[in-house]
Amino acid sequence: MPEANAQQACNTFTNIELETPKMVRVVLLNDNYTTQNFVVEILQSIFDKSLAEAQQIMLEVHNHGKGVCGIYPYDIGETKAQETIQAAKKASYPLKIFTESI
Repeated sequence: MPEANAQQACNTFTNIELETPKMVRVVLLNDNYTTQNFVVEILQSIFDKSLAEAQQIMLEVHNHGKGVCGIYPYDIGETKAQETIQAAKKASYPLKIFTESI
């Protein structure tokens, strides 16, 4: 009898289907006040980018008005965007960032 209960429990867990999480693109916007060094620091500390990746994204923001920090599950992307906003406010920069569904 215990084996039947164990088999039934296993069948219960194997029938669960997980939904793919909603993904968002996190985008930084250019402004005339936030320093390039600060943007690179944000990209390294919050978005875990290497120095080379951070510099490339920073130049994209600087030259084209916006740049993609990355694509993340909704909760992670929103958290990273909020952390960026808080860090920018603390440093008195008007840095803007947003997420968009993909």
